[in-house]
Amino acid sequence: MSQTSSSSGAPASGASDIRADHWLLRRAPAGVRPYLRLARLDRPIGTWLLLFPGWWAIALGDAAANAGPSWRLYLYFGVGAVLMRAAGCTVNDILDRDIDGRVARTAARPIPSGEVSLTRAGLFLLALLLVSFAILAQMNSLTILLGCASLLLVFPYPLMKRITYWPQAWLGLTFNWGALIGWTAATGSLGWPALLLYLGGIAWTLGYDTIYAHQDKEDDALIGVKSLALRLSDGSKPWLAGFFALALALFGLAGWAAGLVWPFWFGLAATGAQFAWQVVNVELDRPADCLSKFKSNRLAGWLLLAGILAGSPWAFGA
Repeated sequence: MSQTSSSSGAPASGASDIRADHWLLRRAPAGVRPYLRLARLDRPIGTWLLLFPGWWAIALGDAAANAGPSWRLYLYFGVGAVLMRAAGCTVNDILDRDIDGRVARTAARPIPSGEVSLTRAGLFLLALLLVSFAILAQMNSLTILLGCASLLLVFPYPLMKRITYWPQAWLGLTFNWGALIGWTAATGSLGWPALLLYLGGIAWTLGYDTIYAHQDKEDDALIGVKSLALRLSDGSKPWLAGFFALALALFGLAGWAAGLVWPFWFGLAATGAQFAWQVVNVELDRPADCLSKFKSNRLAGWLLLAGILAGSPWAFGA
């Protein structure tokens, strides 16, 4: 059973998701710490999950062009993922400040706890977006256009949990946008591998974020917030298997369409094994285990990236 907030709205003891012992928070000046927590720099898993679709797409684009790795793009996307994840979290916390104050895991976040005012959060968000655009401006015009269009997904996302039991689908649309802009940054145009990768990423997100949502299902039910964890409840595992299987199939089609060679399929198989391990072993009524399985998707991201790089024709001098 997860720890829930009390009827007065106070968080249960020890329920906060803030890692006060994180080395970054320990070493940072006191005045900076609330902003680091607002940006979730103490919990980088979200940055990795945002970053991997972009890195996969860059690798696929390089493979399709039979060109070596575009290291400059990998760096740009790495920094951009940190900034945009921080921006997304700030938007989320501004819009969800009342809800977060009533949920045990989130009540101590900087905005609902009063550490960061709405004005300062807005200025922080503006700074993040300006620096992100400066990085985006180094790329081609199509990539700039698609990057700006991503904001149409970022800003409405926090509202989805109020109107649909499928907010994880909107998160998938948002978090995997990098699959499109990574490909266009590497190739200058859109293509089927990017679209297939994007759809596969959406299915992947449906899987891992449904697992994540099981942490909060008791609180969500009490305050009227919707999620797939509540909709699917005890029947979640077959759906998780379906989401991950669909993701794997679409990733495979993307690799095939990009002309990847045989080592790619070993990376894809390893990714599938990691997905299967999650579905079989996740304990959906144990929040700590749900969080652990959710975080394990970083390994899935690395496995697929390794498969794409290993299966790229340039790796064989073809």
